[in-house]
Amino acid sequence: MPFDRSSPRPGRNLPTLFLSDLHLGAVSARGEDVLRFLRAHPAETYVLVGDILDLWQPLLPHWSTQDQAVIDFLRVRHTCGARLIYIRGNHDPDPSRIPGYARLPAEHLDAYVHVTQTGKRFLVVHGDEADSRLIRLHIMTRLGSLIHHGLRRFDVFLSRLSLREPQIRGIASWLLKAANDLRYRGRRHEQRMVQLARARDLDGVICGHFHIAALHDHFGLTYANCGDWVDSMTAVFDAGDGVLRLIGGRETVLAISPHSEVPRPDQKALTQ
Repeated sequence: MPFDRSSPRPGRNLPTLFLSDLHLGAVSARGEDVLRFLRAHPAETYVLVGDILDLWQPLLPHWSTQDQAVIDFLRVRHTCGARLIYIRGNHDPDPSRIPGYARLPAEHLDAYVHVTQTGKRFLVVHGDEADSRLIRLHIMTRLGSLIHHGLRRFDVFLSRLSLREPQIRGIASWLLKAANDLRYRGRRHEQRMVQLARARDLDGVICGHFHIAALHDHFGLTYANCGDWVDSMTAVFDAGDGVLRLIGGRETVLAISPHSEVPRPDQKALTQ
């Protein structure tokens, strides 16, 4: 796959929305929430920062009408002139093997450089580049996907037994969050991602993969993580003014500048 270094045309800086880890096709997908968010935040460029599709359950397929609605919406936006850029994640199928119903008219890239109105240049990659070689093995990704799928189905089973709808996503969310917190403690993954941008003489990095939304420049360059649409429900947005914003699914602005302290999504400092 090519590495796109294209920049906006002079005087033409358009809204760009960065989304990652939708996992459409998985039990945990929230297609209805994604579609609502997309309608509320129109953009002229959609950068899909990996793990948009999760179609590895041939025995237990879970492609929903809501998942299809997300794909159809992006197709319509492309027909209306929007640009779709698709960075392949470790859960995404090879572009040539995406089934027709889930295929998007997108530019498929391994990496992309986003250039802002102010001339800042950001490396856009999925983020699995920060994982060890063992974790990045295809079989490990498949195993992780199966475990995740099983836990989410167990959650669905428990919720059906319950007399009331749980306020929290359930045991699967708790276990996966605990595993993430343990695996990525110390934020070494953020430092490795920033180093990728530094090695290319860029101003920062925009990624996904870790399911931990963030926007800061604690390591000398800007680190922006889109979060995910399974639990954190966040995305990164450049309105065309050169400022990166980390925004939530409920219209919550988590950060308006890469040079300000960014509260975690679970902190009370967030304003509605």
